[in-house]
Amino acid sequence: MKIIKRNGSEVQFDLSKIENAIKAANAEVPANERLTDREVRFASLNVEDACRQAGHTVTVEEVQDLVEDQLMALDRFSVARKYIIYRYVQNQKRHKNTTDDKILSLIESNNEEVKQENSNKNPSVVSVQRDYMAGEVSKDLAMRELLPREVVDAHNEGIIHFHDADYYAQHMHNCDLVNLEDMLQNGTVISGTMIEKPHSFSTACNIATQIIAQVASCQYGGQSISLAHLAPFVDVSRKKIRRQVFAEMEAIGAHPTPEQIDQLVERRLREEVARGVQTIQYQVVTLMTTNGQAPFITVFMYLNEARDEQEKHDLALCIEEMLRQRYQGVRNEAGVWITPAFPKLIYVLEEDNVREGSEYFYLTKLAAKCTAKRMVPDYISEKKMREYKLSKGETEGNGDCYTCMGCRSFLTPDRTGNGYDNVAHAKNWEPGKPKYYGRFNQGVVTINLPDVALSAQGDEGCFWQIFDERLELCHTALRCRHDRLAGTLSDAAPILWQYGALARLDKGESIDKLLYGGYSTISLGYAGLYECVKAMTGHSHTDPEGTDFGLAVMQRMNDKCAEWKAAEDIDYSLYGTPLESTTYKFSKCLQKRFGKVKGITDHGYITNSYHVNVREDIDAFTKLQFESQFQRLSPGGAISYVEVPNMQDNLEAVIRVMQFIYDNIMYAELNTKSDYCQVCGYDGEIQIVEDDGKLVWECPHCHNRDQSKMNVARRTCGYIGTQFWNQGRTEEIKDRVLHL
Repeated sequence: MKIIKRNGSEVQFDLSKIENAIKAANAEVPANERLTDREVRFASLNVEDACRQAGHTVTVEEVQDLVEDQLMALDRFSVARKYIIYRYVQNQKRHKNTTDDKILSLIESNNEEVKQENSNKNPSVVSVQRDYMAGEVSKDLAMRELLPREVVDAHNEGIIHFHDADYYAQHMHNCDLVNLEDMLQNGTVISGTMIEKPHSFSTACNIATQIIAQVASCQYGGQSISLAHLAPFVDVSRKKIRRQVFAEMEAIGAHPTPEQIDQLVERRLREEVARGVQTIQYQVVTLMTTNGQAPFITVFMYLNEARDEQEKHDLALCIEEMLRQRYQGVRNEAGVWITPAFPKLIYVLEEDNVREGSEYFYLTKLAAKCTAKRMVPDYISEKKMREYKLSKGETEGNGDCYTCMGCRSFLTPDRTGNGYDNVAHAKNWEPGKPKYYGRFNQGVVTINLPDVALSAQGDEGCFWQIFDERLELCHTALRCRHDRLAGTLSDAAPILWQYGALARLDKGESIDKLLYGGYSTISLGYAGLYECVKAMTGHSHTDPEGTDFGLAVMQRMNDKCAEWKAAEDIDYSLYGTPLESTTYKFSKCLQKRFGKVKGITDHGYITNSYHVNVREDIDAFTKLQFESQFQRLSPGGAISYVEVPNMQDNLEAVIRVMQFIYDNIMYAELNTKSDYCQVCGYDGEIQIVEDDGKLVWECPHCHNRDQSKMNVARRTCGYIGTQFWNQGRTEEIKDRVLHL
């Protein structure tokens, strides 16, 4: 005889399960109210008989009803009551999946782990809570149903990290380089509305912010746009303003000189540029996307992207205004100027702006001033990037310079050298020109390097064996990401796949051809190189005894990416993961597995990517020079930084660091502080202090510890966070030494 389980499957009837259930309820009541063993057996057999006589295969629920009937027929109402309660509790357990407690706690804002997961999301806001709720459900589905058990187990144990699992159930990808030029010059569609080529710079900026918002709601990572794509509209406005000025002069019978006309036009044009840049600045800060945060947007500022000298002059005008407004900041609710997290700015150092006397050096001085106060822009060296990023047919020093995405991930160079034969059907495709805008990253999986080293227990042969096994586990997880995107139709995100942000595919067309051949990338992330080297060699990777081992670890990961790429025609790329909350998770998992190992697991964080440990004394120039060799081995993305004090009165030193970046390393930034206490008005550095074993932020002037009444901005992962951090990341910020 069989019965039907709740999931619809049939199993053999098992009398012992009925007996055990009755005995469990029986044990819960006083002895004088219990069934005898014979009565338990009698009731169970009666249930079995009833099932046989039912004339159909009974369900579990029917069996339980029969048990209740038998208990009450024997006048054992106390036992029946306990059985009914037991049945109800078990039923609640079945309907309550593993996400319920997390969801309820985040709604009540008492889930500390979720609250501090993202330093740019405010977990008390309902839109963020809604995104987190959806994320917990999606994550639970991914972990239970969609991912292989070995990947889930490794993720839970902190051996690897499967990033953004809360978005994995949907067919979504990570980061984009938005083809803004195509969308502005050739039109796009937003929410079913045709948007044609704008007729002024300010309108172009307004459309750009709408595109940014739409793109942000269709992927979960960062996106980048270039100011060079907006610069052509400066001349569009110039011509429009000139026509207006002539019409006004004619209307009043005035006869100004050509020089006066030019001055008036340029003054109005600057006002137009200021309005347009302000639109980008304020719209990005105030927009709220579907995931409950401002768009994670990077603005790229590269003079040599301009097509001619006039456009370069206009681009310089846009860059100048962007830097001026960012230096000013934005007002908080108290009307005080503070540092916003976005848009992230990247300024390219190039021959005509990096030295005193060069044509655009005035922009570099303004960038230095902005960095000293607002921590942006970050800096890309055109010189070094053109050495590293070589498309097909290019030679070292004559390669490509292009922006990364907000999370520091870089696309691989164009291995066709021909824009992938316009597989994306972009309307601004130029045959023979390498393509970057319109390409994207599929996702990230990160390996915990210290775990590999500690698992090897100092045995180098064992280390490489475990390392290869873990890398193959990452490969499996990365293929899950790739395969999840495979088969996605362009209709899933029209702004991305149909209307130009990434492609102009047909409705109903699959995006699969964009997942191969290098058009998109997929990232093998890594973290904790310092701790890994120290565990294996007893030395920091800055010591000669540790450097070669660290470089060998980096090379092995690159070799694996190359191996997978050759076999599958997918551009795997090594990526220095910008760990945020995961640095704390990895640390806790290491402590659980290996205990507290001095200098390796005895802190609440592990070191990001290849970076020099934050506690290590090293000067800025030595640090950048040392890290440059590791950055080159991290082609899928990496950024180096130097921690500096308040440099607003020493801009010459800032510029010297920038010039050193230009000559020595591809991508770097300067970290300073930008804080404000809303209670007393203090605008110096907010301190981190310990209170009963917990690290808290405190104003050193009035001792305010209410995080809702202070503005703190810190760069923690290559980008600025403003919503505070978990205990591990807070400890890392506290431990940082100055490099200048």
